Amino acid sequence: MTSTFSLRAFFLFIGFLGLALPNALAQTAAPAAAPTATAGPKRQLGAVRLREAVKIDGVLDEAAWREAPVATDFIQQRPNPGPHEKYPTEVRVLYDDAALYVGAVMHDISQDSILRELTARDNFGNSDLFSVFIDTYHDQLNGYNFTVTASGVQLDARYSPAGGEDGNWNAVWESRAVQRGTDWVAELRIPYSAIRFSGAPEQLWGLNFARQRKRENQQFFWNEVKPQVSGFVNQWGELTGLRDLKPPLRLSLTPYVSAYVNHNPLNAEGTKRTTTSFNGGADIKWGINESFTLDATLVPDFGQVQSDNQVLNLSPFEVQFNENRPFFTEGTELFNKGNLFYSRRVGATPVGFYNVQAGPNERIVRNPAETPLLNATKVSGRTSKGLGIGVFNALSNDVYATVRNQETGEEREVLTQPFSNYSIAVLDQSLKNNSYVSLINTNVTRAGQTYDANVTGGLFRFANKKNAYAVDGRVVYSRRRGLAFGSTEQINDQDGYKYQVGVSKISGNFTWSLNHGIESDAYNPNDLGILFGNNNISQGIDLSYNKFKPFWKVNNLYTYASVSHTLLYRPTLYQGISFYSGANTTFTKSFLQVGFNLNADAVQHDFFEPRVYPLGQYYVRLPASLNISGFFNSDSRKKWALNANAGIRRFATDERVPGRPVRTGYGVGIYPRYRVNDHLTFRYTLDWGYKDNQIGYVNGGLDASQPLDRPLLGAILLGRRDVVTVSNVVSTAYTFTNRMSFTLRLRHYISNVHYADFTTLGPNGEETPVTYQRNRDNTYNAFNVDAVYSWWFAPGSQISVVWKNAGSTYLQAEEATPLYFDNFNNTINTPHNNSVSVKVLYYLDYLTLRKK
Repeated sequence: MTSTFSLRAFFLFIGFLGLALPNALAQTAAPAAAPTATAGPKRQLGAVRLREAVKIDGVLDEAAWREAPVATDFIQQRPNPGPHEKYPTEVRVLYDDAALYVGAVMHDISQDSILRELTARDNFGNSDLFSVFIDTYHDQLNGYNFTVTASGVQLDARYSPAGGEDGNWNAVWESRAVQRGTDWVAELRIPYSAIRFSGAPEQLWGLNFARQRKRENQQFFWNEVKPQVSGFVNQWGELTGLRDLKPPLRLSLTPYVSAYVNHNPLNAEGTKRTTTSFNGGADIKWGINESFTLDATLVPDFGQVQSDNQVLNLSPFEVQFNENRPFFTEGTELFNKGNLFYSRRVGATPVGFYNVQAGPNERIVRNPAETPLLNATKVSGRTSKGLGIGVFNALSNDVYATVRNQETGEEREVLTQPFSNYSIAVLDQSLKNNSYVSLINTNVTRAGQTYDANVTGGLFRFANKKNAYAVDGRVVYSRRRGLAFGSTEQINDQDGYKYQVGVSKISGNFTWSLNHGIESDAYNPNDLGILFGNNNISQGIDLSYNKFKPFWKVNNLYTYASVSHTLLYRPTLYQGISFYSGANTTFTKSFLQVGFNLNADAVQHDFFEPRVYPLGQYYVRLPASLNISGFFNSDSRKKWALNANAGIRRFATDERVPGRPVRTGYGVGIYPRYRVNDHLTFRYTLDWGYKDNQIGYVNGGLDASQPLDRPLLGAILLGRRDVVTVSNVVSTAYTFTNRMSFTLRLRHYISNVHYADFTTLGPNGEETPVTYQRNRDNTYNAFNVDAVYSWWFAPGSQISVVWKNAGSTYLQAEEATPLYFDNFNNTINTPHNNSVSVKVLYYLDYLTLRKK
């Protein structure tokens, strides 16, 4: 009773804190003038047409630069929104029939005030930078970012309502950064082939510039960007004077060749352990018209992407991995509408990978874990009226496993993945006031009788004229037809739906939102999307109070509190009530960032953990719990930097199972970084987690072939277990120039599971202790090395050399051990797969070739 009473007291205290904190903060340290929640006036800058050639050398000595109007008097956005810059920035814009030219001079106090760390492309590093933002259709929703650091490193991104900032987007453009005494100069040439715009005789584009003075951790914008105003693109200024621009023919070809040497000591007897392969293909970009672009990859090769962070998965849901393949990360913002597209489905593990069976005297000698793609194509763009259109299509061929009879040597092939077509179609209409309406359809069609899947969704967001309030929602319908793979049974979740609606205050210091949604028991978008659990009714309220201006000894303060309530949809049953709250701030002088989170859960009913479908009869009961965590991030400008976090979760006593120890969970993360100089950096990450007395489904269930399992066959077996997980990652990066770099990443992961006792699960969460003698302990280790040398030897052209090393162990029963160094030694001494590859890309642009 004591633990339950304490948790109830905590709930009352947290609830009071969440309600009182925003009000208390609003009454303390109020600034002299309350910040407005409306965007500031839009500045304008005129572009000047060129009459002579401009050399991109960072000198700005052509006469045209002196004649062009100047954009200056930037306004600080971070850390103190509002003040004008002390050290002026001067920006001019020129244009001709082929490109937009931007010249910027950043004045400073001294030479050593300009920080210039070298990094690989698309990494900020510890460096000053200058950014150009353009909204070519002036819809105040979609835009481009072209950034160059003081060391000459390029970064680029796209902005959209669906994807926010997409830093994976890459374009081919020119830039040069030069330090000139106490100033530094950035000169950019942005070819029209890198962007999209209309063919109107006179055009008005959205425009903004940004400057970062890293030594002071300051960021300035030419057109003021207020943090309390919702949206970013809608707070840009305007570029005038653009006349008689004709969208060019945008056509480029990037062929590639690659070579691999792979050594796998675990290959089956009779097959080569060292193999070589050669690949070739191409990426094609074609501007169909002024608004739309076709982007295709033919016979793609993704063998050099970073290795996945493999983990031991004890949950009822799949692991979601990051997407590292460039084609699926660049320019996909339209296809990510509604979160219905999980690109790792394309080229994923074959659907029948785990179904391959070897008969008597047989051995599986080949079972591909990935589905190779034949090709993939994207067509996307936006009309001058704000209508975005996107079409995606990818094809994969049949995949077969090979099974060999060890007596006769005969081999048979087993189909694990039929020929498949993946497609997406999107319509996205931009509206006034940062609003939109969208329609998206995803489809997977497979050869033969294996089922096909179709998902259609509609989304909307409507904001008022002042961009202060918004209503948003979505409706999605999923449909699956056909037979389960390798079976004669019809799938049983054919038609399902989802809807979600919300209303929110989106601008100002105090914001809030109310939301409600339903996912039916048959809703399933997982053939081309990802959803961890359907059959759900949810509603919640979110509150946030933020102070953006410095007060006391801090630069800002962000606070939040939310309450959520979830039910099972069919049958309608209670799942849980949760409360979340937290705050974080950055100190003014030290730039130390600190924060905390307080999460409290009432009793939870987990209907997914038992793995029994349809849901509703069985659930694992989780007692009420309290989770407290905190973090700090030190000043990233220093040579030594340290980020860290720690948390503890404690559950109330489970009175339904007498004598059961209280569950607890602990987690610690430590992330030091040392920057030796502007070329060399070392990083280390340590993540440690310990779950004590966790109750969960025994991984692997019960097996009729195991004598100790037979008395319990048909039961749902749960175990009380301790789970210890440790992840170590060591990485280093050496950047030779702003176009040449070397990175090395080593990762070792271990997760050990030890079971203390067992119960069988009955209806309504009842658990019955059982005597079960089989040892179900297990330990999983994964080790990876990724070493990458990259040289961008010409615009858009790259040579990369990659070494990959991968090994893993899965130990069970008496072999499983919690000892870290024993696990590490076992993993290192286990035979590893090694791969060395060389890949060459060469960018060919039609306009450039035509001039030659």
